[in-house]
Amino acid sequence: MGTSDPVYLRVVEDIRRQINDGTLPPGAPIPSRAQLTRKYQVGETAARHALRVLANEGLIVGRVGSGHYVRERPDLIPLHRWRHLEHPSPFAADLLTQGRRVAFDRHSEVAEAGPVIGARLRLEESARVARTHYVYRDEGKAVQLVTSYEPVELAGDDDRRSVIARMYAHGIKISEIVESVHTRVPQPAESDALALPAGVHVLHVERTHWAGDRPVETSDIVIPGDRFRVVYSLPL
Repeated sequence: MGTSDPVYLRVVEDIRRQINDGTLPPGAPIPSRAQLTRKYQVGETAARHALRVLANEGLIVGRVGSGHYVRERPDLIPLHRWRHLEHPSPFAADLLTQGRRVAFDRHSEVAEAGPVIGARLRLEESARVARTHYVYRDEGKAVQLVTSYEPVELAGDDDRRSVIARMYAHGIKISEIVESVHTRVPQPAESDALALPAGVHVLHVERTHWAGDRPVETSDIVIPGDRFRVVYSLPL
């Protein structure tokens, strides 16, 4: 890192503190580069770099011809992961109970499992799987992306039943659903589809339906980290 790091970091840390403690509330204007250079006694490059870092952290947004402003922080919508498990779309059903209207598009295709999905479904890499892409929208805006995989022999044509119901039709009883959650930087296509501001990460949920010791479906679920929080129930 260059020798100017302490200079621009001093600007970043002070503005970040003001945003976090409410001194600069959502929507408040951020000083221009010229104002930053005067206030903090730094150069133009350091001021520009500080604004870039704050934007990449998702703390401020730039408006063409207007400058930078503190980014609005929406209330996070809870996603209850244990509800509506037998609904064809637990995500849509959960948001529906919260007064939201969610629709989705889907597209299915046959593909090779490959090394990652093959390992998750305990299949050979060359095994054929049904791969289904979903885009969920709330009032026309994409709010969740899902890619689901299952052995092709268990998939139905345009079957909109829940995974649990579809597997039951094959004589398979789902015994457990396992989810692993982590945050990550979104891929460019995900940022575009979800209209993510700079600096916003996504929640990545890797979900697998198990029938005993056999995985029969696995999904990658991508959720905007600035709009949702996932909620789990642990029965005792």
